[in-house]
Amino acid sequence: MSERYFDDLKPRERFQSCKYVVTEEEIINFAREFDPQPFHLDRAVAQKTMFGELIASGWHTAAVTMRLFVQTLNFAEGAIGLGVDELRWPNAVKSGDELQVEVEIVDLRESRSKPTHGVVRLRYVTTNQRGEIVQTMFASALVPRSKK
Repeated sequence: MSERYFDDLKPRERFQSCKYVVTEEEIINFAREFDPQPFHLDRAVAQKTMFGELIASGWHTAAVTMRLFVQTLNFAEGAIGLGVDELRWPNAVKSGDELQVEVEIVDLRESRSKPTHGVVRLRYVTTNQRGEIVQTMFASALVPRSKK
């Protein structure tokens, strides 16, 4: 896949990622390192919660979303995050869930402070194999313009 630049993008353009399967081992390892709550770490404890089973941290879901976004859009020199305006986790991610991300280009504008870059506003929707939305996010990023 070729690298993308700001000038390659169009408003309302959508990109679909490949799929990523989340494993129980990944859920526990991520939680142990970054979000050590019992319902992320211990299947027996998690079964007694409102979830009824082990679930991934929302931050784990966000990390998988980021990975799929980077692989899908493949921005030349990368995309510099400028901030997240909204982040939601309407459904839990469970072991064996197959995640996929759709990224929509919401808005594009040239950067006033960095003329070699543009600002991209993005909407991310991460779903599982059942079509359930597990994360939504609006964010902005600084992306290099085309080399001329």
